[in-house]
Amino acid sequence: MRIRCCFWGLCCRNILSLINFIFLLFIVSFLWLQLHVGSLKSQSLDQKLERKYNNVAVNTGKVGSTLNSTVISAPLVLEHVKQAIKKINSEQLIINSYKYGPLSSGNPVIVIQVHNRYQYLSALISSLQQTKGIEKVLIVFSHDLFDREINQLIQKISFCKVTQIFYPHSIQLHPNTFPGQDPNDCPRDMKKEEALVKGCNNAHYPDRYGHFREASYTQAKHHWWWKMNYVFDDLEVTRNHTGPFLFLEEDHFVFPDILHVLNLMEELKTKDCSTCNILCLGNYAKSFNFPAKGNQVEVTKWLSSKHNMGMVINRPLWTQIKMCAKDFCTFDDYNWDWTLQHVSFSCLPSPLNVMVTVSSRVLHIGECGVHHKGKDCSSERVVRRAESILSAARRYLFPTSLSLHQGLRRTLRVPKGNGGWGDIRDHKLCLQQADKNYTLISPR
Repeated sequence: MRIRCCFWGLCCRNILSLINFIFLLFIVSFLWLQLHVGSLKSQSLDQKLERKYNNVAVNTGKVGSTLNSTVISAPLVLEHVKQAIKKINSEQLIINSYKYGPLSSGNPVIVIQVHNRYQYLSALISSLQQTKGIEKVLIVFSHDLFDREINQLIQKISFCKVTQIFYPHSIQLHPNTFPGQDPNDCPRDMKKEEALVKGCNNAHYPDRYGHFREASYTQAKHHWWWKMNYVFDDLEVTRNHTGPFLFLEEDHFVFPDILHVLNLMEELKTKDCSTCNILCLGNYAKSFNFPAKGNQVEVTKWLSSKHNMGMVINRPLWTQIKMCAKDFCTFDDYNWDWTLQHVSFSCLPSPLNVMVTVSSRVLHIGECGVHHKGKDCSSERVVRRAESILSAARRYLFPTSLSLHQGLRRTLRVPKGNGGWGDIRDHKLCLQQADKNYTLISPR
């Protein structure tokens, strides 16, 4: 005789099924809430970072018209920006970390030096978005200008992890005092004898050609050196990173296989080029033969004017460069790359030996800047040209292996400085970036 167990019109079997269903529903709901809340918490960090940039001077009505200028004239706005930058550099928040996870030890870090050329930077970001493997990368944007539109452009990036750092000694933050242009600084072309009579700040320190410093020219070298020290030694997420560091600038444009080629170059370097201590993924050739040379790299002596675009520096090389801080910081040349050429000859254990792509994976699209004042500075035109080069080369990208060739065996001369870096204040500020205990004193 079978006994049926029923309550309120439901049999035991039905009750057990209902309980199982409710329990399963509870577990699924709980897990969904955990994932959703975790995502919201991580996203709130990104939103916090965005608010920090966009509301930097919330109590100042003039922010909208001043944050996009090189010089901030309102003292209150300037102080708000200084404090915001100090806090951003301290907190070191990473956008999209919840989405892509932590930086793995072998993955590349891309470091981009940014000034104020929005259109070029936008094109670079678009090209990076098309890069295979970009989701594994951390991009560090290093700024010497706090610009609201540029900040918003970067905060919209969703394809990889991103962080921003700000050079704290910029002209924008010091418009009337060193490292900016102090009103009592000696004019560029004033004779030293006249400067000594006038008693201007740096009268004793013209450059090798008799000219006094110009802040707009010295800033790029200061920024580059600060950025290198900060990324390798101070930024928490990268200070112990052992993977490659790829260095770009705001007016570069990259090909979709740049990370793929970088990985092949790293493997080839380990296997067949023990003397290669620096890699370079870009060159300034006027044309490229991708069908014949898309998979070729060559080894040659590093030359600043040819191999300063898309450089890849690892931690051991950076350690050697930093040990040459005095050579870097006192060499009378306002260009960071020409100064690095000097360091290569005068201080490193051996001159830099580069493995460089024959068919460039980085293009220079900046028609105008510190050194270039072309008549046609249309960013749209040069971006279209870069896209045209990429379109023609696309079918030859992503080689399965690389072919190593010996480049020209040229004899390089010890570089002569181009000037612009004779002021002892620049030397001391530069040295302070490498040694935080170095004390800055007045040049007088």
